[in-house]
Amino acid sequence: MKKHSKPYPLMNAKELAAATAQFDRECVIDQSREQTPEERRQWRKAKQKRGRPKQGRGVQIISVSIEKGLLKKTDRLAKKLRTQRTKLIARGLEAVLSEEAAIK
Repeated sequence: MKKHSKPYPLMNAKELAAATAQFDRECVIDQSREQTPEERRQWRKAKQKRGRPKQGRGVQIISVSIEKGLLKKTDRLAKKLRTQRTKLIARGLEAVLSEEAAIK
């Protein structure tokens, strides 16, 4: 594939036709090749679904009922601390668990 001197939107009709002529041909399998290991890695990475970065052993989504007033307070504090609600709740659980462990 040849590099062009200017971007497609800036080309006139004749230049654009010449630059894109390769796309008018039928797809020829003989021109293909095996992917290199690096290309395979890049392809796998591109196909991956986006998501949250894995922390610890991953996450488990659960449904928890919380009193509305407590949830509002939690959201206000999370906003004040510039953190996410889930992180704030996790911090609270860690604090309670470590306190319980210290008692036993």
